Amino acid sequence: MKFGVADYGMNVWYGGNWDLKGRLEDLKSIGMDGIERLNCVDAADAVYRAAEFRRMGMDFATVECGQNRGFGMELTAAFGKEYVWLVPGDLNRNTPFDVFCRKANVFVEAAAKLGLKAALHNHLGTRIQDQNEIFDFMNAVPGAYLLLDVGHVHGAEGDNLEIIDAFHDRIASVHFKDVFIKDESKGLDDWGHRLRFCELGAGNSNFNTEEVGEALKKYNYDKWVFIEHDTHLRDPLIDLKTSLDVLKGIFR
Repeated sequence: MKFGVADYGMNVWYGGNWDLKGRLEDLKSIGMDGIERLNCVDAADAVYRAAEFRRMGMDFATVECGQNRGFGMELTAAFGKEYVWLVPGDLNRNTPFDVFCRKANVFVEAAAKLGLKAALHNHLGTRIQDQNEIFDFMNAVPGAYLLLDVGHVHGAEGDNLEIIDAFHDRIASVHFKDVFIKDESKGLDDWGHRLRFCELGAGNSNFNTEEVGEALKKYNYDKWVFIEHDTHLRDPLIDLKTSLDVLKGIFR
């Protein structure tokens, strides 16, 4: 098993990833194994960045090259990685479900031709945000995998254990975070004001990290586990180390 960071929250805090070597050094210093996505602008940039990961003894799970999803697939396959994010066009909640699934099936087939899994990231505010939608989607797109975000499932009042039981053999990676409710009067259509994501143990919504971890262990899950907090209120490395220690206590 590898522990890494889905570093969106870090980018928000710092304004971006301006220094890949520096970020890798920081993450390595707190015990991380890598970052989920290698972001690049072209093939040469991808090779340069992949070499930096290698020099640092760090790793990545997938490649993203802007909005060029097909090229990102090709680069991900070239580096021998397992999955790509399944982004079949517009993720807006107004997108008709059947249209979203039709495009997703085509995306999945294209990834499979390169030996890749296409993994859907459930996320509040996107077309697939809650438990029922996850089940409907996974049934409608049988070749899809899950990039399971247990924080977003919990934030949408879903049951991570039921999802893991149902799709444990179709989980490509997992995002962990805790959930802090800011205003219960807000609905999921205004989820950014309803809640924020934070380090494990700092939430107030009864998210049971150990229970979710044990459910994954039951099925011998041994792939990437990523920490993603989205919103940091202090130095991200403090929050990330806190969550990492919790997860290593569960999985090791």
